[in-house]
Amino acid sequence: MALSVGIVGLPNVGKSTLFNALSDAGAEAANYPFCTIDPNVGIVPVPDPRQDALVRIFEPLSVVPTTIEFVDIAGLVRGASKGEGLGNQFLSHIRGVDAICHVVRCFVDENIVHVDGRIDPNADIETIDTELILRDMQSVEARRDRARKNSKGGSPEEKQALEVTERVLAALEDGKPIRAQGLSNDDKTVLEPLALLTGKPVLYVANVAESALARDLDDPAVAPVVARARAEGAEVVAISAAIEAEIAALDRADQAEFLAGAGLEEPGLHRLIRKAYALLDLVTFFTAGKQEVRAWTIRRGTLAPGAAGKIHSDFERGFIRAEVMRWSDLVELGSEAAVRGKGLLRSEGKEYVVQDGDVVHFRFNV
Repeated sequence: MALSVGIVGLPNVGKSTLFNALSDAGAEAANYPFCTIDPNVGIVPVPDPRQDALVRIFEPLSVVPTTIEFVDIAGLVRGASKGEGLGNQFLSHIRGVDAICHVVRCFVDENIVHVDGRIDPNADIETIDTELILRDMQSVEARRDRARKNSKGGSPEEKQALEVTERVLAALEDGKPIRAQGLSNDDKTVLEPLALLTGKPVLYVANVAESALARDLDDPAVAPVVARARAEGAEVVAISAAIEAEIAALDRADQAEFLAGAGLEEPGLHRLIRKAYALLDLVTFFTAGKQEVRAWTIRRGTLAPGAAGKIHSDFERGFIRAEVMRWSDLVELGSEAAVRGKGLLRSEGKEYVVQDGDVVHFRFNV
């Protein structure tokens, strides 16, 4: 499933450092604006303790996690919507991703310059949002003008488009992003071809100093980000990109020692990856056995035949039924036979919506 999350923010907020830690792709990170010009892409495995537990039961020959794609996008500056800095490239790259991971600088370091010469998380977010809104206004205005012209011929579709674009444009002019406008499905259908930037779901990443990690979202420097996110119905993850890069460079044993010494249960990146995955409205189901324990990615709400098709098109075409267990039942009871013996293995048909954490065997006939 080729869904991607774009890592965005002002220059020098830690985007490429974070990307390096996420993907170990070696993206260049330096102390000057526009270090990243062409977007770097990394395919990142999604850490999942449920899969780890299944692996301990089956001890399979292979383990295949699900993945998510992160895209490191060039830093944006004020005036990007008019082409300032690398504005046009930045905005076109955002248009190509499915969700946004907005990195906000919440640490002070005199050795790392800030493009605006001061540390102000809320102002940084407003700079990004303003440029995205201005670009969206251009797109919506063009569609409104086209609808205004075409609706004169009596087209109901164009009349609807005119009403929607005028209403949405008014909200954008008030500084309200698309995602916060409470649009109906019909509204979204009208706007979908425009691929509007502020319609994409957002996860805020507060990049904090190492000393602030223990306070997490309670750190005063993160408070403006948390307040803004809550107002939008978005989430925030507080991490130190520099520390995460150090952790990522260690082998597994040294990572465990480092985390224990820092009083952390897992790297902050694990939380970030899982939240980014959820941001895309994705869920995971598993196939498990002695040969392989594998995690599969599907959209929330996918029916059993569609989930089967993720494994192979023949599974979907010849779908008969799905034999389903909850991962927690399997882990608690220790074997599929024990789950079956307790009557907890279910047989589901074509209308079954596969749930996050299901362990599934598909029966099919082609």
